[in-house]
Amino acid sequence: MACSYDHENLVEGMWQEYWGMRFKWTSNHLTPQQLEPLILSYDTVATEAIEKLDAIVTSIHPKPPPRDVNIDEEIKGDEEKKPRRDLYELIQEYASKDDNVKELWNEINTVPEWVDWDQIERGQKIFFRYGGPAMTTLTFLSLLGGMASARTVETLDRTGGFDIKVVRRRLLETTQHTLNVHRDLKSIQPGGDGFVNSVKVRLLHAAVRRRIMQMASERAEYYDIGKYGVPINDLDSIGTINTFSATLIWMGLPRQGIYMRQQEILDYLALWRYVAYIMGSPHEWMATPESAKSMMESLLISEIRPSAVSANLANNIITGLKDHAPTYASREFMCAQTYWLNGKDLSEKLEIDRPSLYYSALVLGQCLFFMTMCYINRSFSCLDNRNINLVRKVLYTVLLEDKSKGALGYKTNFLFKYIPAFDRRTTERGILTTQRNVGNRRVERTALLSLVTFSTLAVSGIWYGYRAIVWVLRRSDEML
Repeated sequence: MACSYDHENLVEGMWQEYWGMRFKWTSNHLTPQQLEPLILSYDTVATEAIEKLDAIVTSIHPKPPPRDVNIDEEIKGDEEKKPRRDLYELIQEYASKDDNVKELWNEINTVPEWVDWDQIERGQKIFFRYGGPAMTTLTFLSLLGGMASARTVETLDRTGGFDIKVVRRRLLETTQHTLNVHRDLKSIQPGGDGFVNSVKVRLLHAAVRRRIMQMASERAEYYDIGKYGVPINDLDSIGTINTFSATLIWMGLPRQGIYMRQQEILDYLALWRYVAYIMGSPHEWMATPESAKSMMESLLISEIRPSAVSANLANNIITGLKDHAPTYASREFMCAQTYWLNGKDLSEKLEIDRPSLYYSALVLGQCLFFMTMCYINRSFSCLDNRNINLVRKVLYTVLLEDKSKGALGYKTNFLFKYIPAFDRRTTERGILTTQRNVGNRRVERTALLSLVTFSTLAVSGIWYGYRAIVWVLRRSDEML
């Protein structure tokens, strides 16, 4: 059911249905009016630290900051081969010399009292326990479906990071952050890769926010703060954390037939609450499963309002990923996954091509495969541990490390390289003009094999069940 935005029906005790989710409105939910002030509040700690660091860097090195090193790019000149500085290194260096930088440094390195490291570690393992369906959720529901937030995409639209020429690399860089957050306990603790990545993304958001606000002050028509809010505001940050946590728990996995156990839900929310804290996002709403689920449902009503820009960026994601390693997924299969996870109404609003029955059946086969593997593996501790280690290794290899398998091939520093400019106010919907040599569509082959196997088992079960019933009836007749 599409959203009619009838906020008069948001009365406690009344059932609501928005974008395929049906839930009862409670006192824990927040109306759009209650959420609206959050579009004008933001992470001032990181913003003020960025301003001080910018002044420091400008006084020492007047040149603009370098881009990430990409192994595809030719590095010329001795100067470009020198080690490159980033904002995280700068806050380390200047934390003892500037009060604003010190405040940020002390905040991120102070572990909240509600953090339980054993619980955090359990939460990390959950992601790899459900690796396949989790990655599918993050790609086609959290990210692609998240483009339906018309207000939020106004910022993404201006950065150019979702142009079809760069969108795949942009997504793999985000994947680096995601995998490092879940890798192991050391990685998410202060100083670890997941921790550092989270801080760098926080600083990047502050830099983007500062840039767009400066441009809006020069030309008010460039970005309407009154309409869209401060770029990357508190509500945006809550929405982003929500897509990696609550959306995965109560939408993405269940729509693939997988349900987390209650303790898993508590552990996974605890992990992402800590990530939210590191990234300067409001996090109190994640204190309990009830409040987290209520926030997710409130955001469905308040924020999911797809626009033309939403459709452009959503389609660029599919176009940019089409026929690429490691899955070599076809556009048709990715469209089918989008419809399966987001529903028909939202997918149509995003102007995603309607899939054929064949590709929809393939997604069903993929879900059956995921369900079988996840439920069997988690039922036995020895299989569970082996599966977690194997999935972790495979995801790092094919997504980050081995470029021959389609991986990123380098470690991103999350530098400010997709820079808003007055001559680029929007990201156009792209069309690939070159045909790629498509490898083995392994993900579709696996889905088809799973579908055929389960169909065969179902037909066999029905047949032998029928034969058994006939035999029983005949024996009953003979006895009479």
